[in-house]
Amino acid sequence: MAEQHELHKKGLRLTPQRELVLAAVRSLDHATPEEVHEKVRETHPSVNLSTIYRNLETLENVGLVQHSHLGHGGVRYHASFETIHAHLTCESCGTIIEVPIGETSAFTQGLLNDYGFHTDLTHLAIAGRCETCFAKP
Repeated sequence: MAEQHELHKKGLRLTPQRELVLAAVRSLDHATPEEVHEKVRETHPSVNLSTIYRNLETLENVGLVQHSHLGHGGVRYHASFETIHAHLTCESCGTIIEVPIGETSAFTQGLLNDYGFHTDLTHLAIAGRCETCFAKP
């Protein structure tokens, strides 16, 4: 199984919970810990939410998952093997649009030039409205 190799490669002891959490994050798109918990409980109902949080933190510490703050809700997790991207979040319908990080270069370079500020947009979402919601009256 691919996850086993990755977990061992990262120096982690292979546990069923880690495998389950990693698989759930990979199958869901920008999932909250609660959504990961629901996915894991489909096959393993005895796994509790604190186990999910603990394993998400461990998996993030070794670089297998990454978190982002997408709007008013809590943190969301996605697999680290995805292309590095920023997030646009529609405040009306909740759609999350992934933007290649290179698309933000003019914005981030402007912040660096004007304010001396080095940005990391991978953990942050830019809120607004998607084209569909904006077009609605």
